[in-house]
Amino acid sequence: MKSAVKAILQFAFTLLNIPHFVIYFSLALFVDKDSLIRSFSQWLSLFPGKLGVYLRAAFYHVTLSHCDKDVVVGFSTLFSQQDTRVYEGVYIGPQSNIGKCRIEKNCLLGSGVHIMSGKGQHNFTDIDTPVKEQGGVFTQVSIGEDSWVGNGALIMANIGKKCVVAAGSVVTQDVPDYAIVAGNPAKIVKSRVQTN
Repeated sequence: MKSAVKAILQFAFTLLNIPHFVIYFSLALFVDKDSLIRSFSQWLSLFPGKLGVYLRAAFYHVTLSHCDKDVVVGFSTLFSQQDTRVYEGVYIGPQSNIGKCRIEKNCLLGSGVHIMSGKGQHNFTDIDTPVKEQGGVFTQVSIGEDSWVGNGALIMANIGKKCVVAAGSVVTQDVPDYAIVAGNPAKIVKSRVQTN
C-alpha cells in the first residue's frame, strides 16, 4: 500500500512539474543545460518539506543525466551540472552543493556537503591572467554505494563503496572501498572491514 501511494505521489509531482519541463526544454534550445540546471535548482531548492522533496525528485528525474524517482534532495540544495547521476535510495541533506558527480545507491550525504566537479575546475598558473579567465576541467566525481558523507564535507575525489567520510573532511585523493576517512586533507583512520 505504501509503495502504491508513493508511486501516485511521484506521478502527481511529475505532472506538477510540467510547466517547469516546458520552460526548461524550450530554453535548452538556446541556453546550455548546466546554466539551466543551476537556475532551476535555485528555484526548486526553496520549496520546503515533503512538497519540495517530491517536486525536486520529479524534476531531476527528467532533467539530470540520471536520477531515480525515490531520491531525497533536501531544502536549499543546489545542483550545478546536468551530467550528474543520482541512484535509488540516495539522501542529500539540506544546503548542499552538488557538482558533476555520480552518487551510487543508498548513499547518505549530510547537510552542507559540497561535491566539486573534480580538483581541476580552476587553473591558476598564469600570474598575469585573472583566475576566473584561466578556465579549468570538470570531471565527474564518484561516490560508491552505501557510503556516508558527514555534514560540511568537501569532496573533490572519488569515494569507494561503503565508506564513511567524517564531518568537515576535505577529500582531495581517491578513497578506497570500506575506508573511514577524516581530516583536512582526509586520511584513512580505519577500515570498516574487520580483519582477524
